[in-house]
Amino acid sequence: MSRVLSAAVLVAIVAVTIWVLPPWATTALAAVAAALAGYELSGLATPPGQGPERALAGLGAAIVCAGFTGPVDRGAATDIPIAIMLLVMINLALVALAFTRPSAETLTRIPVNMLALIYVGLPLGTLAWIRVAFGPAALTWLVAVIALSDSAQYYTGRAFGRRKLAPLISPGKTIEGAVGGLVIAAVAGGALARWAMPALPLGVAIVLALVIAMFGMAGDLFESLLKRSAGVKDSSGLIPGHGGVLDRVDAYLFAAPIFYAYVRLIA
Repeated sequence: MSRVLSAAVLVAIVAVTIWVLPPWATTALAAVAAALAGYELSGLATPPGQGPERALAGLGAAIVCAGFTGPVDRGAATDIPIAIMLLVMINLALVALAFTRPSAETLTRIPVNMLALIYVGLPLGTLAWIRVAFGPAALTWLVAVIALSDSAQYYTGRAFGRRKLAPLISPGKTIEGAVGGLVIAAVAGGALARWAMPALPLGVAIVLALVIAMFGMAGDLFESLLKRSAGVKDSSGLIPGHGGVLDRVDAYLFAAPIFYAYVRLIA
């Protein structure tokens, strides 16, 4: 029950933010998610008692995320997100230089904290940018394709799953579940495309949905790899029944940049 209630609350928050509030609210929500997910990511490699270090990683991810939206027309400002990311990375390095002692552990902690900027901040920034540049319908299409695919993977896997997809990384995932997720992604992507993005041909929408769903699965597995390497089940216990924020956005961290690359480079 807690899982269902948490999901309902999350859906309501996202829907209201995207459809009712102005575009900057989506950027703000993405930045908050980036801060929390970055904090959790840092915690996978940072020992207890290093709260300020984790908070700095979360703050950096949020700054990069918010800075990515920048001007929608990137004609003369394509370097703004890069400049922001470089400045934040330099500051993270300076803080580490001032307060961290040399050790084998440091060799892991510092890269993970900087990874929060690229792995968490930039992808969530692309989500906010899609809302600003293309409106709520396009972002809703992307979110719906990933969310429905994720649900289909879970329920199809429980009902028909026999063969493990990645037993060493995520023993609960099955090939049958993945196939179910891809089928639903294609159906949802095609069905919603005429409403969300009328100019997008049906065939292209279906293929794009399939590609996005596959990268979403890869994003899910990648986060599972990080958690298994850290010896934890969830990135945190912040969301009842769902784990942490990083657990909820992991698929989007790989899927959103694919959609962003399509609209920026191909469409």
